[in-house]
Amino acid sequence: MPASAGVRRRGAVRSEEARMAVLDATGRLFATQGYDHLTIEGIAAQAGVSKQTIYRWWSSKSAVVADALIEDKLLPDHPVVPDTGDIRADLIAWMQSLVDLVAEPGNDGLVRSLVAAACESPDIGTRLNDALGITATVSTRIEAAVAAGQLPADLPVTEFVRALVGGFVLYSLERTEPAPDVAERLVRALLH
Repeated sequence: MPASAGVRRRGAVRSEEARMAVLDATGRLFATQGYDHLTIEGIAAQAGVSKQTIYRWWSSKSAVVADALIEDKLLPDHPVVPDTGDIRADLIAWMQSLVDLVAEPGNDGLVRSLVAAACESPDIGTRLNDALGITATVSTRIEAAVAAGQLPADLPVTEFVRALVGGFVLYSLERTEPAPDVAERLVRALLH
């Protein structure tokens, strides 16, 4: 008989209602307090659950935040690459919206949190990428620009997108005040 058949795991049964309450609370608290002031205790109180309930589902605050982001509870209107017909301007606008997001008070730990969560679990990294659609949507926009002749036909799209996103992540991890033209400089460096 398989280990899971007929055997109940120890501890309380996981409740989907409690899980969603935690994710909703995480989204609300993140919106009002930012990442740096978000605590497991605060999330538990807001959700009406115990800390132990949270730790049954997630290993850390980073993992809770990542799941809240994946479930569209954190940034339901996350920045997307616009399509004005000018790929350079569109990428700069998108990158600037990301820079502005992490520059908001309390949000500077967001990217570090997501990187930490992805390092804890490769599944979280994959789910974050899929949920945010960064690779897919940015790649689609880049491919359209290549097809329109705005970018070289031999541009390695996957590597370009990884470099663009990676540049943003590295910038975010540095914890420095953003230069006013950081988005433009990053896009320009990659397009030259």
